[in-house]
Amino acid sequence: MKIIRSQHFPPKRFSAIYLLGILVCRRDTFLSERLLRHERIHSRQMLEMLVVGFYLWYLLEWLVRLPMKGNAYHNISFEREAYANEAQPDYLARRPLFAWRHYLCKKPRHRRKDDRKLPA
Repeated sequence: MKIIRSQHFPPKRFSAIYLLGILVCRRDTFLSERLLRHERIHSRQMLEMLVVGFYLWYLLEWLVRLPMKGNAYHNISFEREAYANEAQPDYLARRPLFAWRHYLCKKPRHRRKDDRKLPA
C-alpha cells in the first residue's frame, strides 16, 4: 500500500482515505495498525468489486442512506464492516468473500460481541 501524506487532504474530520490503492493521510496522522487494517479491509472490498464497482456502490449506498437516521458515512456497509473488524488482526485471513453484504441491513446478521467500534 502506497502512503502519501498531505497537509490539506483528506478533510480534517477524516484521518485517512484509501483511493485506488493509495492511502492519503494528513501529515499529523498516526498510522496505527488498526487504521491500516481498516484501510486493508477496504482494499479487499475494492478488489472484490473490481474497483469501479466499489466506488459506484459506495456512492449509491451513501445517497440512499443520506435521508435515513444517523450518519450516512458510518452506515455504509463497507464502512460498517471495516469499523466492526479493524481491531481483529486475523480478520482478513478468515474473511469470506463479499462479507460487506452482511452489513447492508440496519443490524448486521452475524454481529459478534467484539464487532463494536472501539476507540482508536
